[in-house]
Amino acid sequence: MFETIHGFLLPFAGWALAGLALGLLTLGFLAAPFWGWAALLGVALVGFGAPVWLLGVFAVVAAVGLVTPLRRALVSGPIMATMKALKFLPVISKTETEALEAGTVWAEGELFSGKPDFDKLLAIEHTELSAEEQAFLDGPVERLCEITDDWEVFQKRDLSHESWEAIKQDGFFGLIVPKEYGGKGFSSSAVSAIIAKLASRSGPLAITVMVPNSLGPAELLHHYGTKEQKEYYLPRLARGEEIPCFALTEPNAGSDAGAISSQGEVFKGEDGELYLRLTWEKRYITLAAISTILGLAFKLSDPENLLGKGRDLGITCALIPTDTEGVVLGKRHDPLGVPFYNCPTSGKDVVVPISAIIGGTEGAGRGWLMLMECLAAGRGVMLPASSTAGAKMAARMTGAYAAVRKQFGLPIGKFEGIEEPLARIGGTAYILEAARRYTNAGLDTGAKPAVVSAMAKYQFTEACRDCINDAMDVLGGAAISKGPRNMLAHAYAGVPISITVEGANILTRTLMIFGQGAIRCHPYAYKEVKAVEAGNVKAFDEAFWGHTLHVIRNGSRALLLSLTRGALAGSPVSGPTATYYKKLSWASASFGFLADVAMAGLGGDLKRKETITGRFSDIFSWMYLGTTVLKRWEADGRPKEDLVFVHWAMQKALAEIQKGFDGIYANLGIPVLGAIFKYPIGLWSRLNSLGDGPGDDLSHKVAQALQVPGAQRDRISDGMYLPTDVDSAVGRLENAFGLSVEAEGVAKKIKAAVKAKKLPRKAPAALVEEALKQGVITGAEADLVRRAEEARFDAITVDSFDLDEYLETSQRPYTPPDAGGDAQMPLAS
Repeated sequence: MFETIHGFLLPFAGWALAGLALGLLTLGFLAAPFWGWAALLGVALVGFGAPVWLLGVFAVVAAVGLVTPLRRALVSGPIMATMKALKFLPVISKTETEALEAGTVWAEGELFSGKPDFDKLLAIEHTELSAEEQAFLDGPVERLCEITDDWEVFQKRDLSHESWEAIKQDGFFGLIVPKEYGGKGFSSSAVSAIIAKLASRSGPLAITVMVPNSLGPAELLHHYGTKEQKEYYLPRLARGEEIPCFALTEPNAGSDAGAISSQGEVFKGEDGELYLRLTWEKRYITLAAISTILGLAFKLSDPENLLGKGRDLGITCALIPTDTEGVVLGKRHDPLGVPFYNCPTSGKDVVVPISAIIGGTEGAGRGWLMLMECLAAGRGVMLPASSTAGAKMAARMTGAYAAVRKQFGLPIGKFEGIEEPLARIGGTAYILEAARRYTNAGLDTGAKPAVVSAMAKYQFTEACRDCINDAMDVLGGAAISKGPRNMLAHAYAGVPISITVEGANILTRTLMIFGQGAIRCHPYAYKEVKAVEAGNVKAFDEAFWGHTLHVIRNGSRALLLSLTRGALAGSPVSGPTATYYKKLSWASASFGFLADVAMAGLGGDLKRKETITGRFSDIFSWMYLGTTVLKRWEADGRPKEDLVFVHWAMQKALAEIQKGFDGIYANLGIPVLGAIFKYPIGLWSRLNSLGDGPGDDLSHKVAQALQVPGAQRDRISDGMYLPTDVDSAVGRLENAFGLSVEAEGVAKKIKAAVKAKKLPRKAPAALVEEALKQGVITGAEADLVRRAEEARFDAITVDSFDLDEYLETSQRPYTPPDAGGDAQMPLAS
């Protein structure tokens, strides 16, 4: 019988080999278990007439691979020992471990997997604001925007007394404080919406409100404080009786916060109680100069082991009343002239009771973990909210200005050179709002996605910078002439600030998103590292062989999806966006496989290959941003009119992903493999591109959508503060925009009359009186054109000052907080 079936494939050797290859690819694509591979290879060996001794060897190898105890003893154990001896896996420090383990892995884990479950990702519902949250937006937030004049804020270098009082009385410093302690207890989505609306009115206003509601005393106390600390401080913070700040950054410890040199020492006082003696030198601390309570991060030592936890306890966080002897406040930095309180602070031998440690003695040495866990969520809220506001306001204002401003007899928005930046602004605004809503939805369900938050911080702030730059180009002279009419200058000055804080963007891109994300989001890599460190063969065996199948699956998927341009991936939806899900699946498989190649080929050197990790970060981030765009369109009810924004956004995302792949293929630098990826694979990738970016026709449609009044334009700028007062810069432009669009119909009548030679060849605005006389237009239509032209001219007029006024506005001296004037205005009296 054996002789009958032995070698049955030999007559069809060519086809059989092709079938075997296809079978292996199919097993890989489906992530088949090892026994499936063993069965197929066993049949192939018999079918090709392998000798009995080879079949015996294969049977032994298969048995070792399939019988877990044998595999652990004979294969996994020696592999683990070799990895440990060769130091193949990276050594992870305690601080790195705490950073890696802070927060949770959320949607980013799906995208890193190589086979994202889009049904699961689409099931994440956008958060609907509660009636209380919406009422706060419509009431106190709207009122605070109304009473805040951004030009005056910059001139006086502080918020007005009225604005400060509103912040205190309406509980703006207690947005995240639980209701049981007198705070608002708002969702992340609500806090984000509040900050976005405030940012659309005034950057310093938004910063002043955002800081106490992000990483700082309130959040740290809420999560880690003792019962006594919460009951004392949280109500006072919620009522504005305490002005908080948090001091982390130092001259030699910026993005590398673990390098802080501030010191604290435990000692026993003469009264027998335990105290801390603190010394610090901090800078870039927002609100420090007017703070009443200082959150401080420092390295704690306990020379006499009085706490019984060792002598070097590590980074610790404590609360220091700023009227404590030895605390130095009162100076300010000047961040690009943007007038929010950003200050240095120092202390020398400052003594506070041991109860000042956040969390009490149990919190000693847990400061780094506290900071990392809070930042894991916080990076996804505040700066993304303000950046989204910047993009949305840029879209609304540049769209209106492009319709109002005329050159060569036409609104400048009709020129393709203007359409190009307009499309970038509009498409980016759509992307950022989609990602803002999606990210906050995750936070509201309890996720603390460190990697997604890092993506959001980096991508949002960079995208906002690009939008503001494009808007500056469109508005030209109106953008560079400072004054109450200018809608962009202050945003332009402030954009670089958001780039530098909460981890500088360069570091965020090259280290956090992929450098940490590669270990954190990978389904097996960190498990392998932990297993090797612990010498746990069982855990290593499960992780290593799971990782092996993972690589095979992603490699097979990457190949087959590339050959079919994603068709085999399928889509959770039908219709015009289905192709984007398929391409994101294709991108995810290629990304997952390439990440494993880089980690295996470069090992510990990958951490230092920051240009490579930066490109991986770009791919990872744009997969996430693309996913949020697709979710937004579904959540909004699939409005057909918004498809132009969806198509622009997704084609932009895919082009950025392709750009990242091209850069990696060209520069991977792994011996032998590097050349393979650079030429045949890299060439194929460029020829079989995921996307080249939005075309001119699509960009034209996006640009035109920003210049037409209606629901579509309103959705792009939803949630922004849009005053209707024609004496305000925004209200003035909005009024001119509405009148100009309305008057376009009259202009068309005049142009038709010119074409019919009823009127001379002049600009329509110059023919109003004659057209009225000739009966081409009515008196009401003539009045409309006159009002539109008057409003248009007023809207494009820029500020000018006489010499004395100019000197007053440009050289107003700064009044320090301790010298009187608005700058010393305390929040709590």
